[in-house]
Amino acid sequence: MNTPQVLLLGALAGGTIFLGLPLAKLRPPRTLQGFLSAIATGILFFLLYDVLSQATDPVNRALKHASHGTFALYLIALIAGLGIGLLALVVFEKRFLRGDTQGVPGAVPAGTTLGYMIAAGIGLHNFSEGLAIGQAATTGLYQLAALLIIGFGLHNMTEGFGISAPLAGNISWAFIGLAGLVGGGPTFLGTVIGMSLHAEVVYILFLSLAAGSIIYVLSQLLPIIKRAQAQQFVMTGLIIGFTVAFGTDLVLTAAGA
Repeated sequence: MNTPQVLLLGALAGGTIFLGLPLAKLRPPRTLQGFLSAIATGILFFLLYDVLSQATDPVNRALKHASHGTFALYLIALIAGLGIGLLALVVFEKRFLRGDTQGVPGAVPAGTTLGYMIAAGIGLHNFSEGLAIGQAATTGLYQLAALLIIGFGLHNMTEGFGISAPLAGNISWAFIGLAGLVGGGPTFLGTVIGMSLHAEVVYILFLSLAAGSIIYVLSQLLPIIKRAQAQQFVMTGLIIGFTVAFGTDLVLTAAGA
């Protein structure tokens, strides 16, 4: 597997996010839309668990086996990433997306505002996935890289659904295209950088950036779910979303990722 092939497959892994995004063109009843929002929230809860576990593992290993300087560097990267990922979306919303919430303090973002925030958080997560693909390829583990591409591609399909579900029926094809680039494009970018950069601290930083972004997005989605009718039905969607995301992640575990 040569470099162009790895890059092409990395782009394909990120591009599968477009398979889930068109679901946003559906116009379901309000109760069903709450159910779909809950599925998206379940997916994001799993992604939060996934990125935090991957980001904290190197910190824990450094504490036990590395120097104090390495541990301190990893810990700073973890905390800084969480803070920047969380606060960057706050600033981004206030500066660029305030129109959707009409400047009302505490208002829950709606429409494309919420969609872009979800896509941004997922994009940071997918950047770390691209790093894993690129690093596996450059160390000669081409079979592992191919399996990662398949697994991440399946996973990204559920992430596309995670972006689209809360916005069902209310967005344009232009939004689908841009949100797909924001959410899936970083997989290709991470693959490029992962093939030329082998620094665990960078991996930790981007995982924690993703975690901070996802925490903020979840804080926006949870009030929407809380207001939805048929709470038992809606909460079932949350469990389904978590289970589906976890199931696609098992593909990566089977690949030894």
